[in-house]
Amino acid sequence: MSTTSAPSVLDTLSAPDAVRISLFAQALRGPRLTGGPADLVPHLRGVQLDTISVLARSHELVAYARLGAVARTSIESAYWGPASATFEYWSHAACIVPVDLWPAFRAKRQTRRDRGFRWHEMANREKSCADVLARLASEGPLTTRALGGANNGGTWWDWSEVKIATEWLLDIGEVVCRERRGFERVYELAERAIAPAYFDRHLDDETCALTLIESAGRAMGVATVGDLAAYHGMHQNVVRSHLAKTSLRPVTVEGWKTTAYLARGAERGLASGLRGRTAPLSPFDSLLWDRARLTRLFGLTYRLEAYVPAAKRVVGYFAMPILAKEQIVGLVDPKRVGTTLHARHVVVHRPSAVREVAQALRTAATWVRCDEVVIDCVTPDGSATALRNALKEVSK
Repeated sequence: MSTTSAPSVLDTLSAPDAVRISLFAQALRGPRLTGGPADLVPHLRGVQLDTISVLARSHELVAYARLGAVARTSIESAYWGPASATFEYWSHAACIVPVDLWPAFRAKRQTRRDRGFRWHEMANREKSCADVLARLASEGPLTTRALGGANNGGTWWDWSEVKIATEWLLDIGEVVCRERRGFERVYELAERAIAPAYFDRHLDDETCALTLIESAGRAMGVATVGDLAAYHGMHQNVVRSHLAKTSLRPVTVEGWKTTAYLARGAERGLASGLRGRTAPLSPFDSLLWDRARLTRLFGLTYRLEAYVPAAKRVVGYFAMPILAKEQIVGLVDPKRVGTTLHARHVVVHRPSAVREVAQALRTAATWVRCDEVVIDCVTPDGSATALRNALKEVSK
């Protein structure tokens, strides 16, 4: 269908139009968000957190892909602290989510409470939880370190009793994280940290489900039941049973095997003249959360190899898909060494994309204050010379 003469009511989408709608919904096509980093979490409805830092931490890369070379301090202050409108919770994974979703996660918090502790054993659960709550009540926001330490000295998951208690209290919503110090969580009593307008709003299970489905649909633009479920970590049966009561409308997408659902206003992403971004994407970017969706949209089969033994990696430790306008045109496994960005392995999907790949590498290097880009390995071999030449051109 034509993107310049789209009817007011859509019931069928071409595959390219589904991509355009999805990128627009994800703030990767169209005007940059006018509010900068402060608009990012409310717009995306969640930004995944991860400890891996290559070019930068994942939550910073998400902002860079959408906003360009924004100051990393601006990203941090928008995500956390007094001026933020966010909190951390289990959504797609460990995410920072907009505070307006606090009431919608009530059912998830109750489910975790009913399920009980995760996999950890505690010697005295009630006392440990009471001690944490008492410390926070009397001393204000504290890190796990300040509460007594996170680890018993063994493996990463050898949590101390105070760490287990604190994370459990976060799971069930009695404490919350709305601040980080040196990427270490700072915990506070939820009743103090969450505004009464949200904290005192108690939604029933159905309203929680409807709110999260609408939120996911808005963030993706067009999505299947599986996509909607994955975005905020819901069961597909829950999504399926509530869809009819949402504003999402069923549509057929060319090449998709199952029915898709279009969010209200998502067709704005089909307007002509909207510019797309060219940037490497974090493997934890919300555009990539559901690998089946990624394949449907871009024809890309992708795997994060950070947890794969080095000898078995195909692309590299932290291979980042490279978005160029409306296509994924390659992958790069980067590493910073001083002020040099090493592209340890670059995969170019088509010869005509070498300049876009080179531009993505150069601009990302500038953002993280690297003054040189070195390309170590290129696949296919035939693209190596062209890519290095393109990098010289864009570096002038």
